[in-house]
Amino acid sequence: MLITQKPQVILNTNSETIWIDLEWFETNKRIQHKTAADGKDFRFKFLHENPNLQQGEIIHQETGKDYVIRILPCECIVIKPKNNFETASICYEIGNKHLPLFYEAEELLVPFEKPLFRQLTAMGFEVSQENRALLYPLKTSVAPHGESGTLFSKIMNLTQKEV
Repeated sequence: MLITQKPQVILNTNSETIWIDLEWFETNKRIQHKTAADGKDFRFKFLHENPNLQQGEIIHQETGKDYVIRILPCECIVIKPKNNFETASICYEIGNKHLPLFYEAEELLVPFEKPLFRQLTAMGFEVSQENRALLYPLKTSVAPHGESGTLFSKIMNLTQKEV
């Protein structure tokens, strides 16, 4: 089955849910082949848009079946910042490494990398290694480093009231 755009569908409570498993990094791939849990093949081809596939999204429906996206868990670093100052510091460190960052229930999540885990631990942050699904990407836009004042200094100025 070829999927070229995201359908506008509504979950049918009488239908069977068939999972299409994706890794977190596959959610934005424009072209890929996947096999659903029942063996049905899907080809995704999003040439004019970023698919941004999300957990629980229905990608196809047929009689009695809903084909739904499921993002698989992976090894990740879970960081529990104590305040906005720590959150800003952690985001800055991870942003400098150009790593994807996810947010869920007052925690920051990053795909596991041992050097980053060691660095964050050495910096005194509360971190753990867990197997979790990375569902909610933290979208950011960053000003160039050459502008007056660094992004880090601007973030730190915003959090000074809590320190």
